[in-house]
Order: sequence, then C-alpha cells, then structure tokens
Amino acid sequence: MTPISTLPPTTFPAIERLELPSADLRACIVAPLAEFSTKKDFAFMSRYVTLALRDERGVDGGLIAQVYWDWMHIEILAVPERWRGLGLGRALMEQAEAIARDEGCTGVWVDTYTFQSPGFYETIGYRPFGRLPNYPKGESRVFFAKLFQPDETPEPERAA
Repeated sequence: MTPISTLPPTTFPAIERLELPSADLRACIVAPLAEFSTKKDFAFMSRYVTLALRDERGVDGGLIAQVYWDWMHIEILAVPERWRGLGLGRALMEQAEAIARDEGCTGVWVDTYTFQSPGFYETIGYRPFGRLPNYPKGESRVFFAKLFQPDETPEPERAA
C-alpha cells in the first residue's frame, strides 16, 4: 500500500464517517501523526496487546492495550458479570503489567468512569492524574497511572 503522503494531491478531501476501521485504514489515518512525531525523534510505532478471556463458548471479555512511547495504555478491560469477583480483572492487569515491564515501559495508564471502577484501579496501585468532569453528565472520566519506579509515583489524588 502506497502511503498517501507520497501521492500528489488531487482535490480537497471530504470527511467521511466510518465504522470500525481496518488495520490498514487506521494506519493511513495515523500516518501523518507518525511522520510528524518521527521528525521530532518520537517515532510512533504502537504495538497492540490483546488478552482474551475464553471459555468453551469462545471469547467473552479481556484486555486491549497499546504500547508506545515507553508506556502501555489500557484501552479496554472487560470482565463479564458471571466472572466478576474471581480475580480475573486483577489477573488481566497483572499480565498486562508484566508485558509492559518486559517491553521496558515506564508504566501503565488507563482511564475509567466514576460510575465504573476507579476503586479497582486504586486497589491495584494506580493513582489518579487527571479528571474530565461531567463525562457523562453528573459523572467524571478519571485517568490513572502506575509508574514502575516507586520513587517516581506522584502524590495520589482522590478518584471519586
């Protein structure tokens, strides 16, 4: 596939809303960011980490993360209701953290909502570093990080 940036422009582009993009389409959308970042000596080469919960019925829940710029970002952590309370969320996070450490990451960050699971992340050593209020209305989106070097851990902020 020829990168778009090497092709001469023809017309002004239209903005098109798409459903979930394929890996190739995502790469085309991210390419300008990657090119700019690389010029600043911050090559954008993300790698996905996917940990699935699977039983005899197939995959139901798990974890999806990206590793780039020396950090792992947990995008999705989902454990079905029938499996909650068994330590699977903790086990998924611990396995993701082990992968991040093996890849030389500084730490892991994740975001959640005040109506979901901020207490869970605090109990496994994550500390809040940001908050987006009224998202959704009456609640907040909370950003957590765990740094692997304890002396780098910022003062904790109350999540909820």
